[in-house]
Amino acid sequence: MERCLYLIADFSYGEEVIAAVLEAGIDYIQLREKQVSSAEYLARAKKVRQMATHYGTKFIVNDRLDIAALSDADGVHLGQSDIPVRDARDFLGATKIIGATAKTPGQAVAAKDAGADYLGSGAWFPTGTKQDAVPITEETYRSILKAAKIPNIAVGGITAGNCQAPLACGANGLAISAGILKAQNPAQEAQEIRRILGHAGPA
Repeated sequence: MERCLYLIADFSYGEEVIAAVLEAGIDYIQLREKQVSSAEYLARAKKVRQMATHYGTKFIVNDRLDIAALSDADGVHLGQSDIPVRDARDFLGATKIIGATAKTPGQAVAAKDAGADYLGSGAWFPTGTKQDAVPITEETYRSILKAAKIPNIAVGGITAGNCQAPLACGANGLAISAGILKAQNPAQEAQEIRRILGHAGPA
């Protein structure tokens, strides 16, 4: 697969900033809201659904299967403590995208066997977005890639300056939040990372 750029966003960054990055060119946008009510999460998800459709971007909801279904998202991303992948697949059907967090080869194989379309593995670098993120080693990451032959998106503190490390290991894409959204010029930063991904070639 072509290497993809996967934006993880919440509305604290500002709707205008998110729209500017979408316009610059993103393959996936994941909405991850932690501190809002379910009603507000759904309202924001419906707004992102409209924006993603406008810019031709796939829309993924973090954690919440109900929000993903009600907002007609393209899929959901599930952590280890969320609804199990197999149950999510039964609920969403075959056409929706299901991603799963995998921090070990065992978790990767279990998610793949349960029907996950892609994995997210990290944290590659320290990140302020997720304070409790546990670092992953290159050795573990390579083991995950070897164990589960489905696309793997590297995540955690990734920026234009450090993204070569996961790409060199064989990552199929980069999931980035603050590394783009907190940049001085977020749209320009997204374009630079896309340039790097293009030069990296297919995974």
